[in-house]
Amino acid sequence: MITEIFLPTKGGTASSFDDDFRRLGGKEVHIITADAPGAEEFDRSHPNRIHRLDLKRHPWLKPESTLMYAKFFLRSISLALTQRTKAVFAGRALPEGITAWAVARLTGRPVLIYAHGEELTGWGRGRKFKTMRFALRHADWVLSNSDFTRDTLVNLIGVDPKHVAVVYPTVDEERFHPEQPCEELRSCLGITEKQRLILSVGRLQRRKGFDNVIRAMPTLTRQGLDVHYALIGTGEDYDYLHQLAVEHGVQERIHFLKQVSYEDLPHWYNTCDAFAMPNRDIDGDTEGFGLVFLEAAASGKPAVAGNTGGTGSAVVDGETGLRVDGEKVEDVATALARLLREPTLARAMGQRGRERVLENFTHERRVSQLRELALKRPLAAARCSPKADRAG
Repeated sequence: MITEIFLPTKGGTASSFDDDFRRLGGKEVHIITADAPGAEEFDRSHPNRIHRLDLKRHPWLKPESTLMYAKFFLRSISLALTQRTKAVFAGRALPEGITAWAVARLTGRPVLIYAHGEELTGWGRGRKFKTMRFALRHADWVLSNSDFTRDTLVNLIGVDPKHVAVVYPTVDEERFHPEQPCEELRSCLGITEKQRLILSVGRLQRRKGFDNVIRAMPTLTRQGLDVHYALIGTGEDYDYLHQLAVEHGVQERIHFLKQVSYEDLPHWYNTCDAFAMPNRDIDGDTEGFGLVFLEAAASGKPAVAGNTGGTGSAVVDGETGLRVDGEKVEDVATALARLLREPTLARAMGQRGRERVLENFTHERRVSQLRELALKRPLAAARCSPKADRAG
């Protein structure tokens, strides 16, 4: 597996890769990835063999990622030639995918490239887009995370549909589950059981729609809802969101938690009454799926999602949550108010969300599909749709 992003770097994609390869095998599985703070301790107990590289970009190089490509290629080809290799995976089309393609073709192995959605539409139509397109169109399998991403791969990138496998993200249903203790966490925020809590988890960036949740807060309080909002994550919008809370006079009700521990995250989902990420498209930057929606669903919580990107594969509108126009603050406020005012409806949606996770989004199902693809099983086995495909 060649990937710039891997644990202990935070994020749903890094966690998903970690889950996949832990379950695919032990020390015979090699992960080539970037060095990161805390990596030495993390790698020590990891079941796979992890090879860390210094993958810095250099502005004086054209392209600035030239050394990244070189380091990825040299380590990967060395391993492929000295280890018993069955397949080469890549975390994205660039820079990993083009490297994986070269290594796979030189060693006669299949190459499988993950596609997440947002990277397909955000690079214009220049040289980077053309290179990405080449990598994806020449892969043996492109692993799409949603139906939206699959359609983008076929219609925009020109990938042969026979080489696209929709491999839905998964969540650890034993780690994320309802009825976990959360009273202490509410006390840390200074809120009572009678007060309502909205939760968001993710990188603090504009397309996630966290700013419009903050803008919706005055409407919710004017309607008589005693509501607070907790955000878990860091990112480029941290200062912007802080300032937005002040401008709307709700800074006392907004709680920026930055990073929380691995152990505490499932408890935070249990602490909330509703989960919110009303995503929207911004200049081609879109949400490919939204793993956090599965974490909320596994915890028995309803979600408010945007109606763009691939979130329709994660949230079934009216069944496991509500999908809205993330650009419209009034729509975000209306959906949140409905879930907060109707606890019976919220519980029913949360329960159905967990049932859908258990039906369609388990690790066993995903890893079985990945293993079959890596061994080049028949094309008919490539796509496995979830039962509740009213989504989208």
